[in-house]
Amino acid sequence: QVHLVESGGGLVQAGGSLRLSCAASGEPFILYTVGWFRRAPGNVREFVARIEWTARTTDYSESVKGRFTITKDNAKNTVYLQMNSLQPEDTAVYYCAAEKFGSGRDYKYWGQGTQVTVSS
Repeated sequence: QVHLVESGGGLVQAGGSLRLSCAASGEPFILYTVGWFRRAPGNVREFVARIEWTARTTDYSESVKGRFTITKDNAKNTVYLQMNSLQPEDTAVYYCAAEKFGSGRDYKYWGQGTQVTVSS
């Protein structure tokens, strides 16, 4: 199993950038598919991005495609979400989740979340 801790959130102006980190402790992160999700106030949690445990496949929601990039550093047991061209609608709590050897359909481990606020 793994324990996940997100960091890197904050307040940024529209058009700005942030890089979120999801640091894992426990089993080697190389074994895990990792996803980023977000939940805005009053909304349901939505998928943002995913990187498979092989790191060969990534997937993005249409709303962030071309602006966000997910990467995995197995040596540091960390997954990053680089967020560029941020817009107010990107404001949410961002969570990372992990699924061992998975395809992103059954995340068992979740972090506590990090707040991202984009001002207009």
